[in-house]
Amino acid sequence: MTDWIEQTEDMVYKGRIKVPYTWWVGETGSHFFTTLRDEKKLLGTYCAKCDMVFIPPRKNCGRCFNQDLTWKEVADEGTLVTYTVPAYEADIHPIKPPFAYGIIKLDGADTGLTHIVTGFGDGQLKAGLRVKAVFKEDRDGHILDIRHFQPV
Repeated sequence: MTDWIEQTEDMVYKGRIKVPYTWWVGETGSHFFTTLRDEKKLLGTYCAKCDMVFIPPRKNCGRCFNQDLTWKEVADEGTLVTYTVPAYEADIHPIKPPFAYGIIKLDGADTGLTHIVTGFGDGQLKAGLRVKAVFKEDRDGHILDIRHFQPV
């Protein structure tokens, strides 16, 4: 039998795959985004067994698997936990640099929300920085209804 591997030639095709799908975020995600759009409020889910508030909200507690979570409003201000600053411009970024992607622990929440941070000066961006959400005027039920977070 012939060794077929020796008779093949390596070939690389460079390209992009477009995924033009829309997903339903479920009952929990829908309530979160509808409230964000209509009331400019950030809601988390609260697990009484663990005494934790999750944002983005979850249907079940990831620690104890409790399914009996309740809604709890959290503040639109919080603390920047960590961040990264893109060093280049790319189509995948939602805005042009300079900006940062940050994990923000909102007041009243026990988990972090990943979002865009802008409006900081040289040397101002650091873990522990207090930031506040800036909402779009015309919201459509999307995480980018929060335009960005900026230093308080």
